[in-house]
Amino acid sequence: MKKKLIFLIMASTLLGSCKTTNKLETVKEVDIQKYSGKWYEIANYPNSFQKNCTATTAEYTLTEKGTVIVENRCRKFTLDGKESYIKGKAFVVKNSNNTKLKVQFFWPFKGDYWIIDLDKNYQWAVVSEPSRKYLWILARQNKMDQAIYDSIIKTLGNKGFDISKVVKTIH
Repeated sequence: MKKKLIFLIMASTLLGSCKTTNKLETVKEVDIQKYSGKWYEIANYPNSFQKNCTATTAEYTLTEKGTVIVENRCRKFTLDGKESYIKGKAFVVKNSNNTKLKVQFFWPFKGDYWIIDLDKNYQWAVVSEPSRKYLWILARQNKMDQAIYDSIIKTLGNKGFDISKVVKTIH
């Protein structure tokens, strides 16, 4: 019994140490109407569902029911490659001031979509989720001023993100 207890304590300590020590915070609030529209992916953490994507965009449309239609597009391999498209919907998480959404592309699965940084004029945004496994830097245009990009990267480093994993998107 004592060996089992020691093992459980060691396992929980190891699992606890694997977690990021600082909790990921979102922005204070988001006006979904202002956030709606087309966004260009400026950079991201590479992930399997966007493999070989270039010219990636996301378009958000607020519905009368308060959900958000999500339409993601990219070109495969090259800027004139075959278009890849997926449509889903997002649901605002209650009491999050519209800063946290649950995005669903395939029922019944939903993923976290947290807005962790946002330009006051809604010209750029940074999106992630609690574990920091996914990351997207978005902008209203397909190019971003280098000084703004550098500032975002610095802020991400301060928030516990591995900035060496960030890859710029080709447009």
